[in-house]
Amino acid sequence: MVYSKYCGGGFGSELMKSAKFILTLAVFWTFCVQHQVFGQTVPVGMPLLDDYLRRAQLLGKVDSLSSFMIRPLYPTEAFGVANGFDVDSSVVDMDLSPFHRKLGKEGKGKFLLMPAVYKLQFNSEYAFGVNDGAFIPNRGFQNIISAGAYVEYGNWSLQLQPELLMAQNKDYIGFPIEHQATILFYYEYMNRIDMPEQFGTGAYNKLFLGQSSLRYNFEDVSVGISTENLWWGPGRRNSLILGNNAPGFLHFTANTRKPISTPVGSVEGQFIAGFLKESGFLPPLPDYSIQENPVYLPKPENGNRYLSGLILTYQPKWVPGLFLGYSTVNNLYGTDVQTLGDLVPIFNGQKGMYSVENPTRDKRQQFSSGFFRWLSSSGHFEFYGEYGTRGNQRRVNDFLITPESGRAFTFGFSHLMQLKKPGHYFQISSEMTQTGQTIRDDIRSLRTWYIHDHVKHGYTHNGQVLGVGNGPGSNVIFAEFAWVNGMNRLGFQIERIVYNNDFYYYRYEASKDFRNKYVDIVPSLVGDWRFGNLLLSARMQYVSTLNYKWFLENQPDQYFVPGFDRKNFVGQVGLAYLFR
Repeated sequence: MVYSKYCGGGFGSELMKSAKFILTLAVFWTFCVQHQVFGQTVPVGMPLLDDYLRRAQLLGKVDSLSSFMIRPLYPTEAFGVANGFDVDSSVVDMDLSPFHRKLGKEGKGKFLLMPAVYKLQFNSEYAFGVNDGAFIPNRGFQNIISAGAYVEYGNWSLQLQPELLMAQNKDYIGFPIEHQATILFYYEYMNRIDMPEQFGTGAYNKLFLGQSSLRYNFEDVSVGISTENLWWGPGRRNSLILGNNAPGFLHFTANTRKPISTPVGSVEGQFIAGFLKESGFLPPLPDYSIQENPVYLPKPENGNRYLSGLILTYQPKWVPGLFLGYSTVNNLYGTDVQTLGDLVPIFNGQKGMYSVENPTRDKRQQFSSGFFRWLSSSGHFEFYGEYGTRGNQRRVNDFLITPESGRAFTFGFSHLMQLKKPGHYFQISSEMTQTGQTIRDDIRSLRTWYIHDHVKHGYTHNGQVLGVGNGPGSNVIFAEFAWVNGMNRLGFQIERIVYNNDFYYYRYEASKDFRNKYVDIVPSLVGDWRFGNLLLSARMQYVSTLNYKWFLENQPDQYFVPGFDRKNFVGQVGLAYLFR
């Protein structure tokens, strides 16, 4: 399995003992508690359903009090559907189904087969793909197969949906060896993050617990352990703090399952405490030396880390459709966990200047963000944004003077316009995300998002960034135009990705040579379609890369020369079969 050991000091073994105890307790409660109705989650990245539910909210088909800023969603609790994955109650019939069963003498329990999911991804020339869960940087084909079951009885629920990853993992050209003058600069970043270009040299096969959880549910609140992918924030394409770019990690969770009403509005929240794993693979060209000095500096032997996080959202009762939120996370090595501030991110202030050493603060990699989402179900429109800060040490006056220091942000909108035929809409949406820095001192001091001076494995799990999937210092702008009808969608997308803009300025500041920027232009055709109880989601992408890995050779007699420009074809297919 993927979680044999997590942190130093026997932390992992103690956690597994606790997990076994909780599972035993759950079995016991199956026979002695009264039934309540709880439901499955719709996993982040579920083919078709994940996007459909958000569109359905803009069309007024699901409750507009749900912020969609803490996922996975709980459709049974949040939207009142009978079964979480059967979002329009058109598939499951508990009385007639050969697969789903009521449990107990009076039928107070429930057993459901979860949707069987198959995902395929193909890259023709080099690795490309973000927000794809357990998929790895890969050339060739890779597949994810997932199936499972959901059981509930009384206040307990068990969702078991493991994921099997099988990747060809073919060799491909990565950071060019000819790029010798740049390797030393590049390793200033690679020595501060665990982000290999390739996971070994042969086929890569791994079994993950996937979208699984064991929970105790009480009214609108749930506590338990889970390996589900999490998504925090309002973004549709990118999340600054937590997204599904990496596999789900083992974590304790205490969260709301639907908005909780108060006299001043409704609130949602989640607290997590989890464990991040290192990849076990090296960055490119680790044996390279410059003047007998190796460019690669070995990371700590035990790269497993402890991650804690908190997110809260608020919907003011006086402003329908407006959601406000805040999130914060701590990432540090398990052996460094000592104080309450290490365990719970709200106690981790330690304000002060970067230039003043603070061992307690500096051992933690911290991120915080504030965000909003405003939607109008009558206008079929939403606008949202997220503003994040790297670190949690800045004083208020420092922030007011230079709010752009250490910042990242996302802004986006989506609008559904009614067509002549009832139920048919034209959707236009766009999103811009920037994690690249604009202050010279931040760039020269390597204060780049997701890398860290002390946490040398950076903000990653299993070798992939937990936030914006394009990696440290990336800037992305995205637009989509699509026809939609219910769950069906056909559309065109265009995306421009600038990779690690901080590294570009760090390396080429002296020459001020704008020609070296590493940029992808990505047009895509996308389609979602429901065939009865079979859900299909597909994407075809043409990736045009300019100056791959920032590589460009000068020619004395010509200034505008093509760099190492490359082309890549990407195909993705997702299938979900809903058992009747």
